[in-house]
Amino acid sequence: MSFYDTWSAVLIATIAGFTLVFTALVATKLLAPYARERAKGVSYECGMLPIGRNWSQIHVRYYLLAILFLIFDVETVFIFPWAVTLGADVPLFVFYEMLVFIGVLVLGLGYAWKRGVLEWK
Repeated sequence: MSFYDTWSAVLIATIAGFTLVFTALVATKLLAPYARERAKGVSYECGMLPIGRNWSQIHVRYYLLAILFLIFDVETVFIFPWAVTLGADVPLFVFYEMLVFIGVLVLGLGYAWKRGVLEWK
């Protein structure tokens, strides 16, 4: 098998995907109705018109908690395939590498816990 036999389907699918997306974007721009109205800029919340300003400040603690969630969510993406193939014929250093990975995440969790990110006030 040559390089072109192996990757030709991927190249064709990529070109087709870009073509379809580009065509959809151009067709939307050309065919969709467009009218600039003041009501388009108004926030819409459950059918009620907004009272007062539509800007609110969110505490940074929520963002830190969201980042922690993403980190540990990505951790499961790495650990699940590792745990499934652990019984197979994998070298012993793979086990130790994952222990180092988990150790770094535990250190990060301990740091976040020490800083009080996980406490709701």
